[in-house]
Amino acid sequence: MKRVLFEGWSVGEAAFGSGVSEPTVRKWVKRYQDQGEVGLLDRSSRPLRSPRQLGQRWVRRIERLRRRRWTGLRIADELGLAVSTVSLWLRRLGLARLRALDPKPVVVRYERKRPGELLHVDTKKLGRIKGIGHRIHGDRRKRSRGVGWEFLHVGVDDATRVVYAEVLGDERADTAAGFVQRAIEWFGTQDVLVERVIQTAIHEWAYARGYRTSVVRTGALTGFLNRYRRSQ
Repeated sequence: MKRVLFEGWSVGEAAFGSGVSEPTVRKWVKRYQDQGEVGLLDRSSRPLRSPRQLGQRWVRRIERLRRRRWTGLRIADELGLAVSTVSLWLRRLGLARLRALDPKPVVVRYERKRPGELLHVDTKKLGRIKGIGHRIHGDRRKRSRGVGWEFLHVGVDDATRVVYAEVLGDERADTAAGFVQRAIEWFGTQDVLVERVIQTAIHEWAYARGYRTSVVRTGALTGFLNRYRRSQ
């Protein structure tokens, strides 16, 4: 640039000597002529105009229309904005998906204050065991057919989370009623905190290892319950 202004070089000669294009040389010459040494300083790479950088008034309008469940295309048409700009701001607002407009349901939790007020009863159907099953050896082709079922009955006190469980032959009304009666009698003597007993029992007792028979598995239930109570 200075060679052109002060040493008499042509624009072409200066461009060739500096390894740049002629328009680049002319740009820097003009900057110097207009602004002096200040024109040679580095400038910010930020564009003079940012079409996607909207003011808060526009952003609020986009959000208001979106909450009416308008599509991004309809909002863009209504406000005279590019669809890409509206889409960008919907993502920034966390409203890109319509399900984001639906409030999350309030989770209502309750718990009885006194032990014995409410007993939760549940059952889990378990296949009887005749040899080690596929849950242990992993081969579903090797299954025991026609062995039958047995049922884990579980009672949990709502206030204390104390648990009582039995393995019974079915889940008929008279069987369940007998279980509840025995559970009520047992709960009168206990005061131990436990929780999530069904899933824990399935993973840590029912299918924790290979039982040769259902009788062996049932016999291991007491030990599991004792360990589970101590861990709480």
